[in-house]
Amino acid sequence: MPKISVLLCVAISLGLIGCGGGGGGGSSPAPAPDVKSSASSSSSVSSVSSSSSSSLVASSSSSSKATGASLTKDNVMDYMVDSNATAETRALFYNLKVLSKTKFVIGQQDAFNAFYAGDSSMSDIKKTTGSDPGLLGSDFIFITDIQNDGTSGNWFYQQEQKVTKDIKDAYAKGMINIMSWHVREPYHDKVFYVSDMTATEKSSAFKSIMPGGANHEWYKKKLDKVASVFNSLKGAKGESIPVIFRPFHEYDGSWFWWGADFCTPDEFKMVYRFTVEYLRDTKGVHNVIYALGPDNSYDTRDKYLSRYPGDDYVDLLGMDNYWDLRKDAGQTGADLAHKKLKVISDLAIEKTKIAAMTETGYEVGGSNTPVTGWFSNYLYNVLTKDDLEIAFVMFWGNGGNSGANYYVPAPSASNAQDFIDFANKTDALLQSKLPSLYAMP
Repeated sequence: MPKISVLLCVAISLGLIGCGGGGGGGSSPAPAPDVKSSASSSSSVSSVSSSSSSSLVASSSSSSKATGASLTKDNVMDYMVDSNATAETRALFYNLKVLSKTKFVIGQQDAFNAFYAGDSSMSDIKKTTGSDPGLLGSDFIFITDIQNDGTSGNWFYQQEQKVTKDIKDAYAKGMINIMSWHVREPYHDKVFYVSDMTATEKSSAFKSIMPGGANHEWYKKKLDKVASVFNSLKGAKGESIPVIFRPFHEYDGSWFWWGADFCTPDEFKMVYRFTVEYLRDTKGVHNVIYALGPDNSYDTRDKYLSRYPGDDYVDLLGMDNYWDLRKDAGQTGADLAHKKLKVISDLAIEKTKIAAMTETGYEVGGSNTPVTGWFSNYLYNVLTKDDLEIAFVMFWGNGGNSGANYYVPAPSASNAQDFIDFANKTDALLQSKLPSLYAMP
């Protein structure tokens, strides 16, 4: 289901952009409880130096490549989209793949900019657990906006500066960075939901950006901006910062103009492949791990692969899933979510790719009251039952409904302990417990 970030909501409220409805239902406002400055020491997650390196040794096996056991530090590029990937990007791919055998990282979209009840003193996850998330989600939406003129007084350029600073700060902390892209439609450059488009626009928008299409050059200019950002992200030693890139997310749904109703499987594959080739081969971007991020409609291997661009174009197999973990879905929904996640875990093992739950969450607010055990019972078992190999799970950003709603609880919320219990699982990693991900072990 499509979700809107807090920065996007701010832009809407300022009248800077238009926004349409998505596939998810809304909830009524709820009074915001007081937010403490930090969690109590008795329940916060233990802090472990992020600079300490945990052992990331792949299990030895005599199996073939189909088991994923043949990945080594020396042959990692054989399994990656970019054979010229930077050393740090290769290390991130390798370490995430190996880590997923025994651990998973907890992340959040806009963690440094999306706050429950308006308290921006630190990430909401840190308020509750004592640690930042291990993964930061960001978006190209304002960076590639037509109104971004690159001047210091421009609101959209200010968001670009904020996003790139957050990415650099997260990398400096040893965190993982992932970026999605709510790219606007090519006709007016204003919206991304098809509910805001005419019938003609939504039926032709995606086809028009294909090679030879009327808006192909428009799309290349958007990619030029994406490439310039990727190439400008540098660490303290001048190294390129690795980023997981998740273009055309939730493409199996039909709320975005790149959705399944608006392009054939072959058309989708063509544009995804072009995107990779243009960034990698034409623009010289070599610090990207390419992710496929459908929504939750795929419950079999064949369905998941129906729009799969190919092993040469995908590093990470993802899935977004809010619906199966919604209020009242209970164990039946959790079992279904697990079944779908197992599909991508099995494929990632077979193909020597990374698997991840690229978006999820249950938004608390209004009539949506906390579900007992949502984090430590339902979601935890979805991620770990049957020895799934899932590298990370990312929650959507807090602060919807003018700050009254949240996906990850603040310390004063009634389900804060449930989240703490989830984060304290021995196989769950926040920033404070991350191993060194950007160097080979």
